[in-house]
Amino acid sequence: MGRFIRRQREENTSLTQAEVASQMQWSHSKYSRLERGEPGKVLDRDLTALGEVLEITEDKVAAMIDLAHQVAEKTWYNTFNDLIRQNLDVYMRLETDAHAMEIFRPDLVPGLFQTADYARALNRIYFPKDSEEEQDRRIELKLQRQKIITRKKSPVSVDLVLHESAVHSMVGNEAVMAAQLRHLADLSTRPNISIRILPFKAGFPLGMAVGPFVILDFKPDVKGVADPTVIYVENFTGDAYLEGESDVDKYRKAFAMIQHAALDVVASRALLRQVARRDS
Repeated sequence: MGRFIRRQREENTSLTQAEVASQMQWSHSKYSRLERGEPGKVLDRDLTALGEVLEITEDKVAAMIDLAHQVAEKTWYNTFNDLIRQNLDVYMRLETDAHAMEIFRPDLVPGLFQTADYARALNRIYFPKDSEEEQDRRIELKLQRQKIITRKKSPVSVDLVLHESAVHSMVGNEAVMAAQLRHLADLSTRPNISIRILPFKAGFPLGMAVGPFVILDFKPDVKGVADPTVIYVENFTGDAYLEGESDVDKYRKAFAMIQHAALDVVASRALLRQVARRDS
């Protein structure tokens, strides 16, 4: 909803967010939240008036109203809202809509690629007060998320670079790690998935340590216009979503350099299977 309205403003007018807010007699923050997809309750008459300000045709205003009605409808992960930490629901919406993703993890296997046992071992440490039922639901949530890369129809394309430290860092026990590494190796044979290992011997390709990040790209619509690329940067105390052209360019170049320093897909798969055999 937010991306749709922002695209209409940018394509149809030269107005800034502040100027639109002024014409709507809204605060800047209220309109800004609308474009970020955090509108709260939006009335049909508000969207009709907004359509006039943004010079949007009647059929597209009707589409906006349709989208607003859908905001209230449940998506599959709403069932797990009590378990989803703050801000992760925003990421999951982007992840669900993505056409392609580039992921760098210098520490552990990312959620989309975790086995149930690997995820459970981490969850028991991170959520020590959870009941067994809550732990089971967390695993169910993660497995539901993973369907975007394994579904038969239009699976998301993913290029993953995983640091070798994640291959050797123990999560759970040897059996859990062996199964996880075999799972990674098997996933890497899918045509939509590329997994490369950044070896210890590669050092620091960027001249400094870089934390985990995801580059999310979206499929163009019928007019050939795609939603802006989003960079998701995850850390322990809070997450960031970057869309600025300079930020996107910087992270794309960073990923390209990291990927260039990594082992190729075949060598990476061989390393995963080799370490899995050792841990079996």
